[in-house]
Amino acid sequence: MPMKVDVLESTLVAPSEKTPRFGLWLSNLDLAAPRSHTPLVYYYPAPMPGGGEDFFSPHRLRTALARALVLFYPLAGRLGVDDGGRLQVNCNGEGALFVVAGADCAGEDLFGNYEPSPELRRMLVPFAPAGDPCLLAMFQVTFLKCGGVVLGTGIHHGTMDGIGAAHFIQTWTGLARGLSVSEACPSPPFHDRTLLGRRSPPHVDLDHPVYSPAYLTGHPRHFETRLYSVSPKLLADLKSQCAPGVSTYGAIAGHLWRSMCVARGLAPDSDTRLRVTANVRHRLRPQLPRQFCGNAILRDLVTVKVGDVLAQPLGFLADSIRKGLEDIDDAYVRSVIDYLELESGDGGLQAAPGQLMPESDMWVVSWLGMPVYDADFGWGAPRFVAPAQMFGSGTAYVMQRANRDDGIAVLFALEPQYQQHFEDAFYGE
Repeated sequence: MPMKVDVLESTLVAPSEKTPRFGLWLSNLDLAAPRSHTPLVYYYPAPMPGGGEDFFSPHRLRTALARALVLFYPLAGRLGVDDGGRLQVNCNGEGALFVVAGADCAGEDLFGNYEPSPELRRMLVPFAPAGDPCLLAMFQVTFLKCGGVVLGTGIHHGTMDGIGAAHFIQTWTGLARGLSVSEACPSPPFHDRTLLGRRSPPHVDLDHPVYSPAYLTGHPRHFETRLYSVSPKLLADLKSQCAPGVSTYGAIAGHLWRSMCVARGLAPDSDTRLRVTANVRHRLRPQLPRQFCGNAILRDLVTVKVGDVLAQPLGFLADSIRKGLEDIDDAYVRSVIDYLELESGDGGLQAAPGQLMPESDMWVVSWLGMPVYDADFGWGAPRFVAPAQMFGSGTAYVMQRANRDDGIAVLFALEPQYQQHFEDAFYGE
């Protein structure tokens, strides 16, 4: 039976103090990010008996949100354009959307066998069109019949990457717990994106096929998403097949890549590409401030023959991924910024609607090290955090579990006809 969600209240929450009013310039990396909201869900189980009189009090959350928006004031603004037609954030303090809802289902119904979907996103995360002017931050607290709560968040990707969003959530939750502003946010966000401006004159020194619209030549394919558990034993087994010191991401991404090639039956003499992302805050010279609150994530492709993916040891793939990530340095970042400037005119190359990665490729996003389970509003940490929706086949998220002793989890979207082959390959080794 479909889940029913009733909206109980919907309000705009403005910053609790006066904030700067101006047009915030967006970098080419901001403009190249998806022009949509990133939908996430945080599940909080019901409190112990007697411990939840004000469990997820909307008033407490709204009050803390208003205070957090003083520091993260771009989220209270609207997406607009400058005099030249370039996208910018109009910092006007109009506020973020805050919704309170009730659902007729229990947490186990949603998260016992979790599968993100457009339907789940529509029910648990507020939706607003990405037009102009556009709300930049939306939050929904949904009370479940089991006594638990789901927090759905939608932060526009053009305003900040996942690291910036996690910084905001940490601040909001700290303020809700009663911390002072300086305690909740000891390093205030840095909003100036001009450190990621183009060179004069712009010049492209390297190839950047991942940013070319010609790369996304695939078309929408029906897919299903599964959550795969990686036990500490399986992770140790994978790492033992690689060189000492291999990263968890490198071992898991390589194993996913191989399992995908097996499942899809790719031709051994063809190329397959792994799409990787890297935080470049510390890779630039000089480095960006750690609290930089824009988009400072870059993409690249690691290309290998399918035959090598299948025949070479896992360490070969992990090493290829490591080398690909190491190549993303200051020169690479500056070249990407200039490429976007020269190729798009407004700095933001966007794929045509419906275009996706070719079936030979996959994209593995790492949430390892992201403090998503620190999101404690005062009633305990979430039990589960994940994307509410996946946006294309071949996309995977590698995530920590709430209890680190439980290992890690992989969300992977794949065509249904390949699911069983993938699972056999993923767990068969």
